[in-house]
Amino acid sequence: IAVLLPNSPLVLALSLAAWKLGGAISPLNAKSGLPSLIGTLQLIEPCAVVVAPGLEELKTALEEKGVPVVVAGSLSTPLPAFTVRETAPEDDSLAVIFATSGTTGLPKAVPLTHGNLLDNSLVMYESLNLLEPGDILLNVLPNFHSFGYTVAGLMPLVKKLRQTILASFLPPLEAMKTIHDSGTNVIVAVPTMLYFMTVAAGKGAPMPVNLKMIVTGGDRLNVQLDEKVKGVFGIGIIEGYGLTECSPVVAVNRNYKERRLGTVGPIVRGYEWKFLNDRNEDVTESGEGVLWVKGPSVTSGYFRDPVMTDERFAGGWFNTGDYVRMDDGCLRILDRVTDIIIVGGFNVYPQEVEAIMNSHPAISEAVVVGMPHPVNGEVPKAFVRLHEGARVTPREIIDFCKKHLAHFKVPRSIEFIEAFPLSSTGKVLRRMLRQQK
Repeated sequence: IAVLLPNSPLVLALSLAAWKLGGAISPLNAKSGLPSLIGTLQLIEPCAVVVAPGLEELKTALEEKGVPVVVAGSLSTPLPAFTVRETAPEDDSLAVIFATSGTTGLPKAVPLTHGNLLDNSLVMYESLNLLEPGDILLNVLPNFHSFGYTVAGLMPLVKKLRQTILASFLPPLEAMKTIHDSGTNVIVAVPTMLYFMTVAAGKGAPMPVNLKMIVTGGDRLNVQLDEKVKGVFGIGIIEGYGLTECSPVVAVNRNYKERRLGTVGPIVRGYEWKFLNDRNEDVTESGEGVLWVKGPSVTSGYFRDPVMTDERFAGGWFNTGDYVRMDDGCLRILDRVTDIIIVGGFNVYPQEVEAIMNSHPAISEAVVVGMPHPVNGEVPKAFVRLHEGARVTPREIIDFCKKHLAHFKVPRSIEFIEAFPLSSTGKVLRRMLRQQK
């Protein structure tokens, strides 16, 4: 069952219902754009799609493509009774399919089993050794992302902890009021949300009561943000690291006493890990290289994509694509081997944006890179070479992108360029473009 819903108890309820029937769930982003959604649905082939009320246009578009659609109701209204055959899932039974775009911008799906999710939930709970019965976690990260779904939704459910579920963190003043009124004392968020919390606090938003832990991941943590958060809320940030293919947590700082600021903490229990260089030689002893992991939280491969699976998996090992270093037992992320741009915790794939931009009649070639941003971590910037004699303004290009892309994928700035810096093999040197101010 594909689920196009904002965060709500329905997401977890539908998950449990599907699992009890021997099925699986695929939470999708309803705002990712119709072409992207259709591509993903064609890949995963759900038996039904559940959409939120108010998405009639999307419902109609999906039905025209032959996709059966159900509009979600309210949990306050009991459903009619019906008879089903219950099924007890095995550890290796499919539980969730998370959809993402590959670096090519084409649909890619990550299947996770019950064993993957349960192992990661239990390991994360164990690693965050400040958690205890009575804690209330904030579930506001989009549940179509594995970080929000597993850490903020499934983990507290498995460990019988309460959670405050918010459909959105916007506006921050209202979100802060809900956090205060509900007694939420464990916040799971991306750095961008934490920044807006500090801004809202400065505007008189109610402060959390007895706040004991702030956990972040999904984006790089700015050290200055940690200092600001600590100054406003009295505690710093516990940073972790993960990937959808790992259900998602790979490493996390354990608590405030043991945390190493600037690192994502030790690799959690259950993982084997090694570092390889660009010749696939084991350089683990050197303490620096591309991180490969293996363990019970790691998916076996991409859904219906043997080519991509062969590229990223080998003998049960998964290539994270991240260049890392081990500092006294704590993992430090040095750089992304891939060119994915992370905007406020959301992945932006340059080739997807470039494909849209290159369809503009005035553009000969566009290259999109991530540039540092004080709030979002990174934002897309496009370098554009125009066709000879063509005329177009940066604003016109940005407006064109807004018609075809989700808002976080739209380049924030456009720079016209006569020629791109190229390697000896003719590839655009993106790192040189990133260095331009």
